[in-house]
Amino acid sequence: MTKTIRQLIAAAVLALPMAGALAAGGGNYDKAPIDIKDTESLQRGAQMFTNYCLSCHSANAMRWNRLQDIGLSEQQIKDNILPPGAKIGDPMKIAMTPADAKAWFGAMPPDLSVMARARGADYIYSYLRSFYKDPTRETGWNNLVFDKAAMPHVFFEWQGEQVLKHEKGADGHEVAKLELVKAGTLTKLENGKANTAEYDKRMADLTNFMVFMGEPSQVKRHQLGYIVLLFLIVVMLPLAYLLKKEYWRDVH
Repeated sequence: MTKTIRQLIAAAVLALPMAGALAAGGGNYDKAPIDIKDTESLQRGAQMFTNYCLSCHSANAMRWNRLQDIGLSEQQIKDNILPPGAKIGDPMKIAMTPADAKAWFGAMPPDLSVMARARGADYIYSYLRSFYKDPTRETGWNNLVFDKAAMPHVFFEWQGEQVLKHEKGADGHEVAKLELVKAGTLTKLENGKANTAEYDKRMADLTNFMVFMGEPSQVKRHQLGYIVLLFLIVVMLPLAYLLKKEYWRDVH
């Protein structure tokens, strides 16, 4: 093996972790407690997504009838989630036009169909929990994960108000941290300490649904994979062994 080939292989190996970080959004994010087999979590996330996110963000690659994959019946979708005038087979689109979006937000909010695949679940989970008060921003809010985010904090009544603090870390460098100063309906301030467990759980449900939405067939795909492996082990492996014995019978 030449020196050049060895250098190319080494460069490719070193690039793999970086490529994985970029695909997941990079950064030091909190771990999202994702479980796409938890249908109750997915249903809660679907309800939050349609009530809070779908006003501005579309999900054009996702159709309403795919919610049946998380345990909802067609009638439940029509009665509780489907917007007026929409059909069960329609994509999750929004009524806001690009012109209105540009006038109100400066740009069209991104489609969220595959955002979890593009940015990673940890990024979304951390982003939803990292809004803080910033009077310099038009919306009055900023985000520690995505600086100068144009999105307002739609869950502020649940989370309350956080402020940005800068503290010195162990290495002497400043570290940005968020501090809850005003509790919301799903957070508490107990003896000066923040209890955000209930709010974090809601954001985990929303993130969980967005992961599902990025690939709705993944649960069935995993189940099918186990069935295929079982078939190969139980049926094909014995047949292959018997065929091998038949081929090699005269040799032995």
